[in-house]
Amino acid sequence: MTTLNKKLLCITFPLMVAAGCKKSYLEPNAPSLYLPDKTYTTPDALQDALVACERNLRYEWYGDGAPIISQMIFSDAAVDGVTDKSGPAQDLNIDITPDAPNNDADHNRIGWFWDQSYLRIKYANTVLTYIDVPKWDTTNANDKAKRNALIGAAYFFRAYSYYSLVNNFGDVPTAMIVYSSPKLDFQTVKRETILQRMKTDLEFAAQWVPDNVPKGEVTKGAVLHLLTKVNLSLGLFNDAIASSTQLINSGAYHLMTNRFGGEKNDATKNVVYDLHRPANKTLPENGEGLMYVIDLDGFKNNGDYDGGMSSMRQGAPNFYTNINTPDGKKGTSDATKIEFDMATLYGRGIGRCRGTWYSTHAIWTDTTDYRHAKGTWFRMEDYVYNATALKGVSPYYGKHLQKYNDAGGLLCADTIRCWFDWPYYKLYVKDNENATPSGGHTPWYVYRLAETYLLRAEAYYWAGNAAAAAADINVVRARANAQPITGTVDIGTILDERDRELFYEEPRHEEMVRMAYLFASTGKAAYNGKTYTLQNFSKDNFWYDRIMEKTDFYNKGVKTNHGDLYTMSPYHVLWPVPQYAIDANTQKQINQNEGYNGFSKNIPALTAIPDK
Repeated sequence: MTTLNKKLLCITFPLMVAAGCKKSYLEPNAPSLYLPDKTYTTPDALQDALVACERNLRYEWYGDGAPIISQMIFSDAAVDGVTDKSGPAQDLNIDITPDAPNNDADHNRIGWFWDQSYLRIKYANTVLTYIDVPKWDTTNANDKAKRNALIGAAYFFRAYSYYSLVNNFGDVPTAMIVYSSPKLDFQTVKRETILQRMKTDLEFAAQWVPDNVPKGEVTKGAVLHLLTKVNLSLGLFNDAIASSTQLINSGAYHLMTNRFGGEKNDATKNVVYDLHRPANKTLPENGEGLMYVIDLDGFKNNGDYDGGMSSMRQGAPNFYTNINTPDGKKGTSDATKIEFDMATLYGRGIGRCRGTWYSTHAIWTDTTDYRHAKGTWFRMEDYVYNATALKGVSPYYGKHLQKYNDAGGLLCADTIRCWFDWPYYKLYVKDNENATPSGGHTPWYVYRLAETYLLRAEAYYWAGNAAAAAADINVVRARANAQPITGTVDIGTILDERDRELFYEEPRHEEMVRMAYLFASTGKAAYNGKTYTLQNFSKDNFWYDRIMEKTDFYNKGVKTNHGDLYTMSPYHVLWPVPQYAIDANTQKQINQNEGYNGFSKNIPALTAIPDK
């Protein structure tokens, strides 16, 4: 037994063995230290270190108030629909400040993207720092390939993290090594400088990371997909076309166009529904997933987010309050094990990720599209009046909900939180644990090949090849049984298709910010006829104009039941750098984004990444 284990026994069992531990065991000594050169002595140990990256990445989509929701509500696709209290990110002009509680399920998860991105970078840097602790024989092709594949996987996680940081916060500090003592002199580095380094790293990774790995690990497909996003961010459109084409033509992946999985013979469903069933996502026959995060029934996550996805709680409406029958009685209930148990069938939603009219209606003009078909999307009129007190009393018991009575009176007292349609096929996850069904355990797609086609379509758009862009969009639409697009392809066409295909998958804020940066850096006119500049980015940008065009909430005078307005400003294009990060960095300046308190103290960002 090691000295460390003896110490743990002394701490754990003092009441059981009162005199069983000598005082000498409590004295610090070298064997008790974490020594990387004694820990990372094998390739398997380094691979285990990457598990921390995989675990960290999973939390972007899981748990109450999942971080993905902040990506959605800072976009044209959704708003925070929790209307019974102040605090949720709704009145953004007031709520979003550098010292606000920006990493809290009841407010927003902006701070999660800062904190967890840098943690993931630390985990990746650990692998890169100690990669040569094992005794590799680099003259051996096998050893060389294993070593470089580990480096490549670490590069992927680091690049994924920096891609998120620079498209949510803009210019940010960098860390490229593991620090052995507190570092108090970080400096902000230009976004383009960081992206260029990530491009170099990912190009190396693409040479060495294989595709045939266990689900949840980094694949070559995931590397090429992220490389395409980085190439787009840098305005290297031909490079983006090349990296996405390499992936699409590799033969390692394919869109799922035929029914598959355990429900494939259910004629009321379709291949899009199959694609998003938990049991189908990681099936060997599913050739569409490039990268996954894994969460399964019976799999405990070290006490974090044990309840699973919580996707129905987050993205389904609060159907069980504020909806009356036409004869004036309380119509709905979230009780389980009743005759019409809608909570179990469809989840007990709270409307936290409330789709906008644009996202739930305006983009769905094609009635043949599987992604909005009956059985995949859930309409409010699909719910029924289920309150047991209605039975034998009201003729509406068991009948479908109505929004208005015969006189045109509104029957729902809170249409923000309690009345909106939602993508059942995406967000319904059977919940075997929670007393109030919220959304259970399932793998989740980080990247799918469908998005690769949409990224290449975007690259073709920027490069001026509208026909090729349309062809790639139509590949995705054909799988969904949607009619092909015709006419002009612009960034709005691409954003519409991304919302149809990637709702609650893509980090939509950072993707829209990436596009806004491109309009500002290229000077290309957007479909609204406007041009933008980097110099004026936080005052006038495509991200804000797009949301103002599509939103039915922000800056439209809409108030919650609690009295909070939905507001937004152009500077929200970039999120505030957390004040605690700036304050802790006592020896140098970390810059704040324009529009937030502290911006006046900024100094020019570095154009080279510091070595230390």
